[in-house]
Amino acid sequence: MAAGKIVNLRKLLAERFPQEPLPSGDQLVTGLRGFDEALAGGLTKGAVTELSSAAPNAGSATLIAALLQRAWRDRYFMALIDGRDSFDLESVGAPALRHLLWVRCHEASEAMQAADLLVRDGNFSLVILDLVLNPAAELRKIPQSNWYRLQRLVEPAPTAFLVLTGESMISSAQWKLALENQWTLPQLDCEAADLQTQLKIRVQRAQLNKWSEREIARAG
Repeated sequence: MAAGKIVNLRKLLAERFPQEPLPSGDQLVTGLRGFDEALAGGLTKGAVTELSSAAPNAGSATLIAALLQRAWRDRYFMALIDGRDSFDLESVGAPALRHLLWVRCHEASEAMQAADLLVRDGNFSLVILDLVLNPAAELRKIPQSNWYRLQRLVEPAPTAFLVLTGESMISSAQWKLALENQWTLPQLDCEAADLQTQLKIRVQRAQLNKWSEREIARAG
């Protein structure tokens, strides 16, 4: 992401999202029963949660829409860093969009720079980094030290950081989940609320880790 774009993003944050107290608590309840149960109550604030979905049409778009509806219902702001500019605005109603900052990227490197800024901004209860459609070869170029840095940045923040990937790749993620749906065309015609109740989540890791400077240096 060019330096000018980062400057513009900072200006937008200052103008549109003035600093306000965020909801208290260590977890962000999503309202998706299977998702919250897998996460022992909700997304952990100050932590990286990775949700991988290897199968096509696994339901990540359904999940994003549901999380945005929850942000609108509970009146908090959510940021979506869209790694391949693929978010469908029509998947959610116009009122919910008022609670969304949508950062449109075309490459993983741009998305990572945006994440670096947003996870420490302090105005977002939830930041989602969607890399599901980015090529695997592109994602493998991201040094693990970058993920450790994002973890260190989000730790003191009142923010849950959810990273969506096509395959599990973040070794420092405290929560690693797998989305195991594979929607068929007839299923995709169902109401969004019905699809949300059918999301299948499997826990791969549930462990809060603190990383030392030595571990971060070794990861790079």
